[in-house]
Amino acid sequence: MNRTVYCIGETVLDIIFRDGMAVSSKAGGSLLNSAVSLARAGIRAELITEYGKDKAGNIIDDFLLENKVGTSYIARYGSGKTAIALAFLDDTRDADYSFYKQYPRKRLDLQLPVPGEEDIVLFGSSYSVSDVVHKTIHQWVKKARNNKALIIYDPNFRKPHLSEIEKVRPRILDNIHLSHIVRGSDQDFLNIFAIADPFEVIRYLRQNECRNLIMTRNKETVLAWFGNLSSTFRVTDVQPMVSTIGAGDAFNAGIVFSIVHDGIYPSDLVDLSQLKAERMIRTGIGFAAEVCRSPENYIPVDFGNRLKNEPLDH
Repeated sequence: MNRTVYCIGETVLDIIFRDGMAVSSKAGGSLLNSAVSLARAGIRAELITEYGKDKAGNIIDDFLLENKVGTSYIARYGSGKTAIALAFLDDTRDADYSFYKQYPRKRLDLQLPVPGEEDIVLFGSSYSVSDVVHKTIHQWVKKARNNKALIIYDPNFRKPHLSEIEKVRPRILDNIHLSHIVRGSDQDFLNIFAIADPFEVIRYLRQNECRNLIMTRNKETVLAWFGNLSSTFRVTDVQPMVSTIGAGDAFNAGIVFSIVHDGIYPSDLVDLSQLKAERMIRTGIGFAAEVCRSPENYIPVDFGNRLKNEPLDH
């Protein structure tokens, strides 16, 4: 359990609306959400990100420290403001977002860590393919992979960014090439590659050096391919459904949690056992279900405390 998980991505302050009314605000951003879930489950998580030295940034900073997320690699800037995301929940508790950003000129202005063979890197979203930080992130992840860290990538590519797809698709493929595991939704791959059939997606990605793919399909199923192993899993029926914000990020945290507890390294993925593959996916589903039942974007504290003493047993 000495492994460190480095989560690199954008951080925002989420302001959540229901029926036209602001109901809560929370520290957010896909990789922050995953880092908090991991830390609550007892995994050593370091967040690599940037946000302002303003009141919104102070709220995020205090929250990360309270949840024991590592903050040694966070750039806090004075010129600019912490990014704000407005999340509007619909009747099915899915969210539509509007973003407000005022970043400084110099981005990710910090000394990045050097992950090694005991470590795990989790990255993705539009942040990892943006003009200003893609090169920095790509070079850093490449160095981590050369140092034998396990790399997990979630493209998390949403419809509001479709106008940029022709420009960023090569960067997404670069990120896929660097990764040991790719985890995305069927909607992500439809947006990126205009391919709806999951089996066509895996065939295409195999041609682009992706050997291990996990595809979530909303409330339907999760499909997983590890080398020559393929499996289909049914998704838990979540009641009550409070919010889907952070569900995919919690799924990623569950995957990482299982990888750490089962002692899985890159070389193990070549011939991963059915048992470990199933435990990984079902743990991801379990984490996501907990978040959907919660008003937070991360697994509940009491669920995390149970995991520290009695890890999920499937």
